Amino acid sequence: MPNLAANLSMLFGEVDFLDRFEAASKAGFTAVEYLFPYDYSADEINQKLKANGLEQALFNAPPGDWDKGERGIACLPGRQEEFKAGIKKALEYVSVIGNERLHVMAGILDDSADPQLAADTYIQNIKYAAQEADKQGVTILIEPINFIDIPGYFLNYQEEGVDFIEQIDEENVRLQFDFYHCQMMQGNVVTTFKALQPFIDHVQIAGVPDRHEPDVGEMNYAFILEQLDASGYKGFVGCEYKPKADTLSGLGWMSSLIKVI
Repeated sequence: MPNLAANLSMLFGEVDFLDRFEAASKAGFTAVEYLFPYDYSADEINQKLKANGLEQALFNAPPGDWDKGERGIACLPGRQEEFKAGIKKALEYVSVIGNERLHVMAGILDDSADPQLAADTYIQNIKYAAQEADKQGVTILIEPINFIDIPGYFLNYQEEGVDFIEQIDEENVRLQFDFYHCQMMQGNVVTTFKALQPFIDHVQIAGVPDRHEPDVGEMNYAFILEQLDASGYKGFVGCEYKPKADTLSGLGWMSSLIKVI
């Protein structure tokens, strides 16, 4: 059975963020994830997790200036000190909240950027993050994201992510495999997942192409979840989708798909 984690940055937007923990628990989730916790204290979030019997799957390290369109700074030359400060802050939250995974976004390159310099910067920064995270027993996740949703994003293809993992060469750097992003970029999602499974430590799902509920669109998630189960995957399955209407009315997919497996 999949260990579903509600993504609170996208789900239960009908209520304030700190109230989404209770909403997720009442809806049947036992774990949560979200983009960023930094508008709240780590103690506040930890209290919400404990009060609602929830496990924290992961969250993201600081991404730079999100409001100005930045989506990570790991690949951006000249931002290394800011990156290190962000990793320090993220790990301070991890030490209180207790998750074992931290996603580090790569960033967006403009057309004038030097791709090799960006790659070198990315490898050095993720290696630094991994070495710092390892002191707390934390895994660093990198995620290929499709360039339709985020034009110019540095990391797009699943195999590209694995190539960087091998170059970074730290045991606690793993792949965050989002079936939505994989389908949007390259398709062949189940075969790709199986081929790369030794590198994968977290999975996310959403419908394609509009990123709604998993039972909306072209993806056969009954088959995909069955294949995850058969593969022996034991990690979280993050539900990172945009509800087509309100969150609760769209949650029927959970019982209809999961009862198949």
